[in-house]
Amino acid sequence: VQLQASGGGLVQAGDSLRLSCAASGRPLSTYVMGWFRQAPGKEREFVAGVMWSGGRTYYADSVKGRFTISRDNAKNTVYLQMNSLKPEDTAVYHCAANRIGFIVRSQTGYEYWGQGTQVTVSS
Repeated sequence: VQLQASGGGLVQAGDSLRLSCAASGRPLSTYVMGWFRQAPGKEREFVAGVMWSGGRTYYADSVKGRFTISRDNAKNTVYLQMNSLKPEDTAVYHCAANRIGFIVRSQTGYEYWGQGTQVTVSS
């Protein structure tokens, strides 16, 4: 499967953004999906994950209550709605897919990656 992330941009603190991750090559419904982010000088970190049907989600504590991950398998797309953005959310955001069947917080648990989209939040 090929993943293409989009929707990043430059916003002010408190604003919202919605990232999209479009999949091609295979049906997205066969993958557990995750969003990760990497800020300059930092390791890539888990942000959110969603199971096949979208019924179960998991979030990093730093984004819980502000970000929402969802998926539309008919459109082969996963979304990350980001509200109340903070400067510390600034990073390159990547979507990822795995077939192991459960949400994994480690990047090593995902076989397929999108190229990333830059999110910059100014104070």
